[in-house]
Amino acid sequence: MNAFWSFFWPLVGFGLLAGVVAGLIGYRRRPGMLLVDYLRRRARVPIAGGVVCLVATLLWMGPLGAADRFVTAVDREVRVSLVYNEMTMMQAHLHRHPLTRDVALSGPADDFQRGALAEALENLPGVHDASWGDAGGGVPLVLEAAIAALLGYAIGLVIAYVVELRRRYSAEWSW
Repeated sequence: MNAFWSFFWPLVGFGLLAGVVAGLIGYRRRPGMLLVDYLRRRARVPIAGGVVCLVATLLWMGPLGAADRFVTAVDREVRVSLVYNEMTMMQAHLHRHPLTRDVALSGPADDFQRGALAEALENLPGVHDASWGDAGGGVPLVLEAAIAALLGYAIGLVIAYVVELRRRYSAEWSW
């Protein structure tokens, strides 16, 4: 399970779609429209679209259950890796409060086992870092998801801007 394709890609895709739609609405200038009205709408529509992307991220994380599915899949892969490495006395889970992609390890192990197990678990898909103890943290998953959605949104706005420039350029020559 790759974290980008299974968790972040739907948010990037939604942000891209929202950015294109908001940009096409916000950047469009009709003949006879006052410049003040155009600039006001050009500022409001993209900001409203960004807020919609953030709300969609929160819905994706919470009620739609993507975060729970992600945690379940990663914890399952971590348990499989512990059984494969014959370290069943160890416990490992994703760091929570706030939820991150860092794995917290605990259990009896010597220095060599600690280093090797942390390195092995860091290479699992969806895991950013593995460390002993529950003190760590890292970037919260909701923040990573919001950044992914806003990045897709920004790319969508750029695409909409290019489309609008092309439309305006073509309109000059349609006589």
